[in-house]
Amino acid sequence: MECAICVKHRGEGPLVGPVVWAGGTVVVSHRPGDFPGYLFVETRRHVAALDELNSDEVSAVSRAAWCAARGLRAELAPEHVFSAIAGRSVAHFHQHVFVRHQGTPAEIGWMDGPSWTGAPVIDIALLCRRLAGYF
Repeated sequence: MECAICVKHRGEGPLVGPVVWAGGTVVVSHRPGDFPGYLFVETRRHVAALDELNSDEVSAVSRAAWCAARGLRAELAPEHVFSAIAGRSVAHFHQHVFVRHQGTPAEIGWMDGPSWTGAPVIDIALLCRRLAGYF
């Protein structure tokens, strides 16, 4: 079975969301759907885990995650910006960079923000164009 993130990088499949920024080593995209402020930093090269990245990829991922976090904070003024690397569901390196919006109820877990129906309604395409300026 083909890797879902490799398929995504070709612009196909259910994981495709708006691209915020793309470089030679990494791609930053917004999660599909209406929840604003959930980004993925993914390597272009198919590699499964953090410890398998080469030094150029480590630098590119780190910088992209930093730019993503700064952009999300500036554009959305969230309660918090989280970052996580798990790699359990898709064996292609990807780092989550996402917000917890102001006013999110305490009972909503830190990874469950997209399930909150009270998140702000924002034009995701416009947000992604604005976030691109932070890279």
